Amino acid sequence: MRCQLLASAALLGAFTLGAGTASAAGAPQWAQTGTAYTDTLGGGQGLASRADGSLLYRGLASIPLDLRVKGWNHIGDPDIARGHVFDAYQGADTATSKMFAVTTPAGKRYEYVHPLNPGEKLNNSFATVSPDDRWLVSGEWGTQNRLQVFPAPLLNPSTPATGGELREAGQITLDKPVRDIQGCDFVTGTRLLCASNDASGTLFPQIRPLLQVDLPRELDGQPVTGTVTSLFALPQRSVCTGAFETEGVDYDANSGTLRTQMIPPGVCAVTTAVQAYQQVTD
Repeated sequence: MRCQLLASAALLGAFTLGAGTASAAGAPQWAQTGTAYTDTLGGGQGLASRADGSLLYRGLASIPLDLRVKGWNHIGDPDIARGHVFDAYQGADTATSKMFAVTTPAGKRYEYVHPLNPGEKLNNSFATVSPDDRWLVSGEWGTQNRLQVFPAPLLNPSTPATGGELREAGQITLDKPVRDIQGCDFVTGTRLLCASNDASGTLFPQIRPLLQVDLPRELDGQPVTGTVTSLFALPQRSVCTGAFETEGVDYDANSGTLRTQMIPPGVCAVTTAVQAYQQVTD
């Protein structure tokens, strides 16, 4: 994930609200219900919904000083499961590991470091926990044919109780390649929604699409194949011109609300748009 901020610049304008989305044939329909905004420095890398419906945001300013000192200089799209906050961290281009930090409801943080496997990219774009709280899914940057699966730290009894090394449990092999996934979240135990920053239009017709990944069964730590469907292009609206950047995605199971993030171009990048959706029937 990249995030180029012009922190001293003023926001020049606002987005306009779209009426809805056009999804792939046979796929769920999502109607846009509103737009909110958050400052990019403090909340432009991702978001997660708490049990009470409030939102947790993550941005470059969210990285604690002690983790920066250890070399963890990037934070990804977070998740919350059973009151525990899961954060995805990566280091410099020379890093040989990535890290997941888990903060308990009592505020205690534990660090789980994953040594990179041969051929694994250092990117740690997001963390999402399966609805049964047993498995953590993450992903790499660039063009990929997989998502990574780990036992969920703390919540899966196979993991160390106070932090430590985290080994990969399996993979979700994708039936078609995806590119530049910034965040994923579970909608059900067998369906994820993923936000892509791919603007090429070569893998899917849409620019910066919202992707759906369907699994034949719930995760169990064994390899599984996911079917990828492109639902619709994420909104890219701004008075500024240039390249947008897709960021986090969250699905609030309690309210049925889907949220996605988009950073606008240029000086408008100081504020991130948060789009809300509800699923509708034909």
